[in-house]
Amino acid sequence: MSKPSDQSKAEKKLKWWQLSLLGVAGTIGTGYFLGSGLAISIGGPAVLLAYLLAAVGTYVVFDALSRMTAQHPEQGSFRSYAKKAFGSWAGFGSGWVYWFSELLIMGSQLTALSIFSRFWFPNIPMWVFAAGFGLLGLLIVFFGNKGFDRVENVLAVIKMAALVMFLVLAAALLAGWIGGGKYTPNAPLGYKEIFPAGGIGLWSAFIFAFYAYGGIEVLGIMSYRLKKPEDAPKAGKVMLVTLATVYIVSIGLAVTMVPLKVFNPKESPFVLALSSDHLAFVPHIFNGVLIIAGFSTMTASLYAVTSMMLTLAQEGDAPGMFARKWKDKYPVFALGLISCGLIAAIVMSLLLPGKVYEYITTAAGIMLLYNWSFILLSSGKLLKADKLSGVKRWIGLVLIAAAVTGTLFHKISRPGFYISLLLVAIIGACDVIVQRIKRKKEGHAAAEAPEEKQEEAGTGHIGSYSPPAHAGFRIKGIRLRRSKI
Repeated sequence: MSKPSDQSKAEKKLKWWQLSLLGVAGTIGTGYFLGSGLAISIGGPAVLLAYLLAAVGTYVVFDALSRMTAQHPEQGSFRSYAKKAFGSWAGFGSGWVYWFSELLIMGSQLTALSIFSRFWFPNIPMWVFAAGFGLLGLLIVFFGNKGFDRVENVLAVIKMAALVMFLVLAAALLAGWIGGGKYTPNAPLGYKEIFPAGGIGLWSAFIFAFYAYGGIEVLGIMSYRLKKPEDAPKAGKVMLVTLATVYIVSIGLAVTMVPLKVFNPKESPFVLALSSDHLAFVPHIFNGVLIIAGFSTMTASLYAVTSMMLTLAQEGDAPGMFARKWKDKYPVFALGLISCGLIAAIVMSLLLPGKVYEYITTAAGIMLLYNWSFILLSSGKLLKADKLSGVKRWIGLVLIAAAVTGTLFHKISRPGFYISLLLVAIIGACDVIVQRIKRKKEGHAAAEAPEEKQEEAGTGHIGSYSPPAHAGFRIKGIRLRRSKI
């Protein structure tokens, strides 16, 4: 009967290099495989600098979150820290910003999967593929995740194998070992070649570089499972150095193999780079791998939004009905709300088949960075102040601000910025309403409570957090169990 307890303990004992490996495999997804093409088409080869700077900003966020996790372990992670640092309004805002960012990321992934599928079936509308992948993902989440947990590990290996395959084949093509010598190195060296759209183009593409590192907040949550929590920053450094190296080398190879004018948001730059008369089958294999990898991250995002919705409802930051489960197992109401978001993404792919990926991806990236800003600001309140951490925090905030404001300078990314502002305004308005309702309820409860309990209630800390009493919740393929201690 001690098996669950033993299993829980075993799950918490990760070595730092295992966390790094999980981070690399879990972060690489459609935001990189397809979003990099969008970044290159806007900023040109100069996006290599954007991916390097985005890695620096991402590390700062991971470092802050992992140190908060090590010093103040909380089941709700970044949402709990926002609540402790600034009060319940921040917990509400952070939770809903994350929920919407993951919903938009899921819409972006669905669109990317549809684009990959049209590589084989160009005459079938995108919305058909989006509906099919969305329904399949909902069924997997509805019927449980035990089987998919094992499959996700396999899919993570497939993603890494795809990148290794690309690097090997690209090097062989450039060397003339295969492909009949079709490709010759054509590295952009002049200013106009590297910065075809100038500094503004690089600035506009910055958001898509950050988007490729999305998911780092989940690694912060996993830091509590390390054997030595103080190793979390080292795990983050190795993970991000690995990611940045893989991203920069692979994109660098792609821009030397494909003319800049050929890159577009509708095809993966890596499929384009591997296209060869002598290797006609390779792009098909790689495209299949991209679909498998994209579907795994899309389903993980489904788990994330479902888990966050359950938590928000259980803590009173969302209608209580969304915490209910049919037969105490199936989150029907939460999945029903998420289905509405998926339907909206599918309708957008029907109405705007040419621009939906760009709009949704930009909005998803911006919402993700809003939540990362919450993490950095919370760390400033909760962690012990020192000059180095303060400098790193400001570097992170400046890089995030640069990525967000850069979206205003390009017609493709500008609508996504306005979408994010609309969502933040809606969340802010709802936050004000919910906090007023909570204060009224607390006032009535205090008035009816015995005098001793009123005095006891007055000693609490603003923004204190109590984990919900549910058995566990799931974020991006990670089950977090509440401690039985």
